[in-house]
Amino acid sequence: MSYPDTMTAVEIREPGPPDVLVPTQRPVPQPGEGEVLIEIAVAGVNRPDVLQRQGNYAPPPGVTDIPGLEVAGRIVAVGPGVSEWRAGDAVCALVAGGGYAEYCAAPAVQCLPLPRGYSMVEGAVLPETFFTVWSNVFDRARLRAGETFLVHGGSSGIGTTAIQLAKAFGARVFATAGSPEKCKACEDLGAERAINYRDEDFGAVIKDLTGGRGVDVVLDMVGGDYIARDIQIMAMEGRHVSIAFLQSPKVTLNMFPVMMKRLTLTGSTLRARPVADKAAIAAQLREKVWPLLEEGSIRPLVYRTFPLEQAAASHALMESSAHIGKLALTVREAAG
Repeated sequence: MSYPDTMTAVEIREPGPPDVLVPTQRPVPQPGEGEVLIEIAVAGVNRPDVLQRQGNYAPPPGVTDIPGLEVAGRIVAVGPGVSEWRAGDAVCALVAGGGYAEYCAAPAVQCLPLPRGYSMVEGAVLPETFFTVWSNVFDRARLRAGETFLVHGGSSGIGTTAIQLAKAFGARVFATAGSPEKCKACEDLGAERAINYRDEDFGAVIKDLTGGRGVDVVLDMVGGDYIARDIQIMAMEGRHVSIAFLQSPKVTLNMFPVMMKRLTLTGSTLRARPVADKAAIAAQLREKVWPLLEEGSIRPLVYRTFPLEQAAASHALMESSAHIGKLALTVREAAG
């Protein structure tokens, strides 16, 4: 398949507010060993993109400065050593950068087929949150059927994904969110109870709902004083996973309950992990989660899309936290 030499992309002119995101012309990247070139239809918008724009989350060495960590589109070229994919295949992919553009090179092993019956918009918002949730909740925290699970930020892209996956795999699910509308959305997706943290003490509610036992796994994106509060409501042998810090990464903890309850405190980032790690996550998703997506038992929640040129507006909405679910940038008209 043919493709041009140059493309429209959105770059970060300088660290700052959303309006530093500006359209520009860049060379179309070429697929290297083990990579494919994707003609992007839609790119997902994620909180790490905001951090990068602010100057707080630099791309890993050797990765393009163009933001964007997930895309959906069609493969137009394959690099050396790629046998699974062919030009014309519809895929979604996790990338370390470069999603806010018309074309993006991606490791072939980080691509997944567009789920049957899915639009490009729905496919584009899968990789970042599904890779993150699977890696942290099921790999690191080892959530099992019959256990209890709490996710903070339940109405976010990560939260709406975590609720659905935990429920689908047999856990009892709780969430926190910041408004009655967001709490209802969490419960509609499968949370047994969503707690409005603005007017309820989530610790007291969780203790009551679990008969004082607490929860087995916590997925935390808030940090700050939430971590100490989480520890107080965790069950024996509980696992706590930190993946972001909307408050602060610096915390003061009483480690005595960690010892007494034999808790595990862990966390991870995804972007800088080796391709082999991401390939292993992709393989698990394809085997265990893609069938659920295709049968409709779980589905991404898309709040709003913006044209690529309006990336700044998407970031302004992201920072307002007014959305429920995922945001995306449409690159081509046929992206519906």
